[in-house]
Amino acid sequence: MHLDVFQVLADPTRRRIVEALRSGEQQVSDVVEKAGIHQSGVSRHLRILSESGFVSMRPDGQRRLYALKPEPFQELDGWLTGYRQLWEARLDRFGAALEKKQQHQQTRRVEEKGPRK
Repeated sequence: MHLDVFQVLADPTRRRIVEALRSGEQQVSDVVEKAGIHQSGVSRHLRILSESGFVSMRPDGQRRLYALKPEPFQELDGWLTGYRQLWEARLDRFGAALEKKQQHQQTRRVEEKGPRK
């Protein structure tokens, strides 16, 4: 089963698990506590996250420690880069229009007051 990064993160449970792992390597029991999901659900979603490359597992004695891998997030960032440029251009135009409107309002206020005597 191969899911793309959007399919993997479309599930709210997996997003909660990813959020729980943001602070670093953790055991399943820690993820269960932080994500508020039953252990069987966490294990199932960790398997999907692992198979899709989001999570790595490192054995440590009897424990299994899970951690986020950077590659899928870099893929997301790369995809978003083109859209980020679009947003930034629109925000720049919005900022320029807002500044122009504020300057116009200030000019009007000064004109309304008229010359001082």
